[in-house]
Amino acid sequence: MWVLIKMAKRDKLEIIKDILRIIKENHGHIKMTPLLRKSNLSSRRFADYKSELIERSLISEVEDKKKGREILITEKGMEFLEKYRAIVNFINEFDL
Repeated sequence: MWVLIKMAKRDKLEIIKDILRIIKENHGHIKMTPLLRKSNLSSRRFADYKSELIERSLISEVEDKKKGREILITEKGMEFLEKYRAIVNFINEFDL
């Protein structure tokens, strides 16, 4: 017997949180391809989010001669994760 489980789509803030969390969990930096794969987004949507996160200074992209191109989480990105967690805790605490 097959059971279909309908998963809710992630909203924009959840996707941003997921991208930043993935980078943070990889010691604050990660190559583009693994980040794309782990974020579970299409290439186009990933590119859009990457551009927006760079524009908002939540991540930065650096080129290293030995390692190649990597994505880094910025201090502002770390602050976003902390505040996101606080908001979620607040919502859960009051059953909102």
